[in-house]
Amino acid sequence: MGSLPHVVEDCLGILQLYSDGSIFRSSDEQIDFKITVQDDGSVVWKDCLYDEKNNLYLRLYKPKLANKLKIVYFFHGGGFCVGSRTWPNCHNCCLRLSSDLQALVIAPDYRLAPEFRLPAAMDDAFTSMQWLQNQVLSKTPDCWMNEVIVDRIFVIGDSSGGNMAHHLALRLGVGSPELAPVRVRGYVLMAPFFGGSLRTKSEAEGPAEPFLNVEILDRFWRLSLPIGATADHPLANPFGPLSPSLELMKLDPLLVIVGGNELLKDRVEDYARKLKELKKEVDYFEFEGMQHGFFTNDPFSQVANQALQEIKYFICRNSCMSYNSTS
Repeated sequence: MGSLPHVVEDCLGILQLYSDGSIFRSSDEQIDFKITVQDDGSVVWKDCLYDEKNNLYLRLYKPKLANKLKIVYFFHGGGFCVGSRTWPNCHNCCLRLSSDLQALVIAPDYRLAPEFRLPAAMDDAFTSMQWLQNQVLSKTPDCWMNEVIVDRIFVIGDSSGGNMAHHLALRLGVGSPELAPVRVRGYVLMAPFFGGSLRTKSEAEGPAEPFLNVEILDRFWRLSLPIGATADHPLANPFGPLSPSLELMKLDPLLVIVGGNELLKDRVEDYARKLKELKKEVDYFEFEGMQHGFFTNDPFSQVANQALQEIKYFICRNSCMSYNSTS
């Protein structure tokens, strides 16, 4: 008589993989988020189906008293394994972004691992942007599309969402011609989740974070990358031995943000430095003493206000940039 299935991978109790290959995922109602939604009614929101085949939804946010809105995409984090547009941290973050940036915020869900390993999430990010393109070209678009400026799109990604933003920037190139008349003008990467077979100093020596450690990082990569791949896979390590050279690739401007006290700090700093060495247009900001997810988990904090100022400046500076960018 065989033994009963047992847990072989456990992601914070939210996702559990069993020895027989079965998977348990907690519903939103089963998760103790310890985060209160802060909705003052100044922003309205609704959900839309953007990928019928995969039953994927996105959430739209817009300020009540505004028109001619820029568009901001927000890709949530979660190591490609957990997270959702419906989680209160993501919801609060998008409410704040919509209100302060005076933008239509689009927050797509995407397929999660291990049920759907990478590059599924990257493909879904692109599909969600095609949804916007189809809306803009449609004779009967969603009524909220009448209030947007379609050639002023900015992409913000948090953690694994920041990784997705990086790969979206590579796929779309300068001016995102494949999405015309929709046009992305810049990318904001908040502590992008990158990996590598060699530990950085901040990974090897800490600091310890309440919800993130090296074991969790490794687990996310084991569950999300193609079976048999290492953390040097190009989808994990943009400057790894297997990754294509970015030297000749032209990219729209990037803003890279990281906490000074998080495990990913050295890897994110190295990413920004190497892009600058390749003459890409990259701004890098490190927020002293902050840990992973400091903006998303508390978007109404004082340090979040400071981060928002950098994002606002980045968006303002790049809203009218020329198609002839040589970055």
